[in-house]
Amino acid sequence: MKKALITGITGQDGAYLAKLLLEKNYEVYGTFRRLSTPNFWRLNSLDIFSKIHLIPADLLDMSSMLEALTISKPDEVYNLAAQSFVSTAFEQPVGNAEITGLAVTKILESIRHVNPKIKFYQASSSEMYGNTKSIKQNENTSFAPSSPYAASKLYAHEMTNIYRKAYGMFAVAGILFNHESPLRGIEFVSRKITNGVAAISLGIKKSLTLGNLKTKRDWGFAPEYMEVVHKIMQEKNPQNFVIATGETHTVEEFVKETFELAGLNWKKYVKIDKRFFRPLEVNYLRGDYTKARKKLNWKPKTKFKKLVKLMYEEDLKRWKMFVDRKAFAWDAPLYPDESKIITRYTKK
Repeated sequence: MKKALITGITGQDGAYLAKLLLEKNYEVYGTFRRLSTPNFWRLNSLDIFSKIHLIPADLLDMSSMLEALTISKPDEVYNLAAQSFVSTAFEQPVGNAEITGLAVTKILESIRHVNPKIKFYQASSSEMYGNTKSIKQNENTSFAPSSPYAASKLYAHEMTNIYRKAYGMFAVAGILFNHESPLRGIEFVSRKITNGVAAISLGIKKSLTLGNLKTKRDWGFAPEYMEVVHKIMQEKNPQNFVIATGETHTVEEFVKETFELAGLNWKKYVKIDKRFFRPLEVNYLRGDYTKARKKLNWKPKTKFKKLVKLMYEEDLKRWKMFVDRKAFAWDAPLYPDESKIITRYTKK
């Protein structure tokens, strides 16, 4: 039986990957941060919480990563942990650099010392491309990060490449474009939209406040992306892959599609607040997954409209359960009103 260690197992990708690996008969370990309010709702919602082994760890503390490797003795390590909300990276650039960037070097160095034969996967991001001039971005497209998050991800990406080349380690990166699901955090615009529209449709909320509606993104379905992440780790020769749908849609299209599902006119409910614009915006991202299609025999199955529909319907179902006072694993009732969060970028 193979063993896998997943950092960030409580997040969207970590939960879906854990479920996939369990189905493939892996013994799954996951690191998590000790908090006064544990964040295990995703693992519970997928009914896998009792099937995995949880190890408390701090990515900034190399000794805790060494401990996690010693406890789990993994064949594969998947680093999915990061401070992944881009806007927060502008508010906390130093912390983001440490968690999203420097911590990856600590993990790689820990693996090199404990057992350099352990396979390592780094979750890289399409944000690394920034405002590239390329119509489509692939493995050879130049990077031009436009946020502290993207810069930190690029550092981690290049360190992964360095450890592969310098030490002969199986260290690879998947450059994943936006991938969404009902388990996405509400701070991300996709869930903010589907969750907000579901609440509006039931009369629970009266409006939805957003930022830039004109940005274009390549949106895919997270569980499918975790399938290809596993495929990348099973390759004979370690190499990086872009994972995307090859399609691009604006935030406004996402909004329109969701409100249409609710039978509502989006213009009556959506408000624009400059506070939710990034200090430096990435206007357009569109991935080219040709290499993954040819070498991994993979292609996306869930297209844009289907993705929006399944996310909206799940959020609507959750809000109905909330109204009926039924217990279930969910984050929405605990998420704070963003207007109450104050940072140096929230001044109007």
